[in-house]
Amino acid sequence: MIRISTRGRYALRAMVDVAQHEDGSPVPRREIAERQDISASYVAQLFRELAEAGLVEGVKGPGGGYRLARTADGITARDVVEAVEGPLGLAECVVSEEDRPCTRIDRCATHLLWERLSEAMTEMLASVTLEDLRKKADELSGQAEAGLG
Repeated sequence: MIRISTRGRYALRAMVDVAQHEDGSPVPRREIAERQDISASYVAQLFRELAEAGLVEGVKGPGGGYRLARTADGITARDVVEAVEGPLGLAECVVSEEDRPCTRIDRCATHLLWERLSEAMTEMLASVTLEDLRKKADELSGQAEAGLG
């Protein structure tokens, strides 16, 4: 099975949580952890990587937490997943042009397939913003509160 790791999924959930609960003040790590069922230390670890990628800012001290470094519509799912997972690709041979681990690429009938599938996945993740996901999260939480979910 091909899948995004727990790191990528949790990072995206946590970033949607920040987008959903940010109201001008930082969102506390413990609150993100509780709402998303992720340990607070894991949230901190993920957010260090997300901060290094320029996606969030950490605020220390009382009232501290995390806030988005850009607007929610300026951050894509691809940005988040790549920040914690690295380059995206369905096979090692399509991840890096310079450091190709496979010596068969020039004569491999399946390489083009893996390349196209990887491009499609990357384009899909790039087409969805945190704002899109925040709206969906708001919609789902509204349905749950109304007893519809």
